Amino acid sequence: MLPELRVLYFEDLELGLSETLSKTIASSDVVGFAEITGDRNPIHLSEHFAARTPFGTRIAHGLYTAGLISAVLGTRLPGPGAVYISQTLNFRAPVRIGDTVDVTVTVAELIPERRRARLACLCAVGGEAVLDGEAWVKVPTRAEADPLAARMEKSRIAPSDA
Repeated sequence: MLPELRVLYFEDLELGLSETLSKTIASSDVVGFAEITGDRNPIHLSEHFAARTPFGTRIAHGLYTAGLISAVLGTRLPGPGAVYISQTLNFRAPVRIGDTVDVTVTVAELIPERRRARLACLCAVGGEAVLDGEAWVKVPTRAEADPLAARMEKSRIAPSDA
């Protein structure tokens, strides 16, 4: 199931605002990611190969897990219209097939003059961090997203001349 879309504008953001998405990793997700990216490392695709690694079983691509952060940014916080500027990633632990990853994005800093937001990003499995980092995004204001609606709103609340 895809996350429901929610649009937040820069003026809707506040420090500490957060959103969480949970995703259980399926074998088909990992295979699909390998097909899309061309990363066919057998640690992701071959149970026989992965059994001989320190992980003992297949693991998801680290960037697949990181991609779940993008899902939160693009659909919920801040949502459609936000533009990714940068992302740092720290890989802390593997994500295995069948794990449920909880992805939490939290507003950590706002720069109003540039309409930028720094977002703390955490991916966890069973309460253990598997990936963390931060993202910078540019977030449109209401007026930028819909100039006509912003003008209409401004004229509706302007003081009357009477």
